[in-house]
Amino acid sequence: MTEIAAVILAAGRSSRYCEQGGAEASKLVADYRGAPLVRAVADAALASRARPIFVVTGHARAEVEAALAGLPLTFVDNPDFATGLASSLKTGIGALPQGVAGAVVLLGDMPEIQARVIDSLIDRLADNPDAVAAAPVFAGQRGNPVLLGRSLFLKLARLGGDEGARRLLNGAEGVIDVPFDDAAVTLDIDTPAELAAARKLG
Repeated sequence: MTEIAAVILAAGRSSRYCEQGGAEASKLVADYRGAPLVRAVADAALASRARPIFVVTGHARAEVEAALAGLPLTFVDNPDFATGLASSLKTGIGALPQGVAGAVVLLGDMPEIQARVIDSLIDRLADNPDAVAAAPVFAGQRGNPVLLGRSLFLKLARLGGDEGARRLLNGAEGVIDVPFDDAAVTLDIDTPAELAAARKLG
């Protein structure tokens, strides 16, 4: 089977979370049902077929790495994390082995993502050899994670600031939209109130 990696973006500054009263250095290490929030994302990646798994760190690097201690994944530091999401995306993709055919890009603040979502994206890309990417869709809205084929990796160099993979996919040919009936693919955590509400969903 063609190898598809996973890249977890966990370098952000959590600005809104901290400004609105979040006590932790990063929302990613806040408690989410008994474990750090980012660990839920890592567990989903580890339960999927994606390998190898890389975690891009930056802000609160020590705390994020401690939250994921003992898991079989590789940390990659992004010293330019303050410039925005694009730098973390490029850092993660740049760390991938040459042999991978693509990478599932996961956001560290989306704790309800399940391994089945990741594997479904991998399956759909494998079934469509002309496709360049696969993205989940819920209620007509594209969400995350997204699976980027290797043919898009060079185009990442054009991204800047807070532009993410979505910029690459908008208007691109060969992007497969994979429908899901699960709002988890559009649920991210930006504030303490959103964290509290998400904890109650389970």
